[in-house]
Amino acid sequence: MFRKILYPTDFSDCAVKALEYVKKLKEAGAEEVVVVYVIDVRDLATMSTGVAGFGETPVTYDYEVQEMMIANVKKKLEELKTEIETVGLKVAVKMPEGVPRKEILKTAEEENVSLIVLGSHGKSNVKELLLGSVSEKVIRYFKGPVLVIKRDEST
Repeated sequence: MFRKILYPTDFSDCAVKALEYVKKLKEAGAEEVVVVYVIDVRDLATMSTGVAGFGETPVTYDYEVQEMMIANVKKKLEELKTEIETVGLKVAVKMPEGVPRKEILKTAEEENVSLIVLGSHGKSNVKELLLGSVSEKVIRYFKGPVLVIKRDEST
C-alpha cells in the first residue's frame, strides 16, 4: 500500500519519534524510504556572523562554519540511513537547499512517494501551535496521505 515513504527530518524530537513509525511501516509492506533534510537557505542567510576568526575574513569564517554544519548533518544522515536499512528497507538520502516545505513537496513529487511521515513540529517546537508551519503546508499541499506524528505532551 505505502511502498515508498518520504521521511523529512530536522533531527528534532518529533522527527526522531516519526522515525519509529517509518521503521514499523516495513511490516505493512513498505519497501523504500527517502530521507530528506533540507538546508534552509533562510538560516544560511541569517547565519552570517560578520565576525572574523584569527586572520580570516568574515566570509571565510562563515563558509567554514557552514561546512562544519553540513558535515555534521551528513554524518547524522548516514547514521539514519544505516538505522533504517537494519529493518530491511531500501534508503535514499537527499539534502537539497531551499525552503523546507517547498523542497519536501518537490522531493515527494520527484520521488513519486506514496506516503509522507513527519513530525508535527520541527526545531522551533512552539508548544502553543497545533502544527508547525512546515507540517501544516505539507499536509495542505501534498496530494497523497501524510502521517503526522505529534510531539509528547510532557515535553
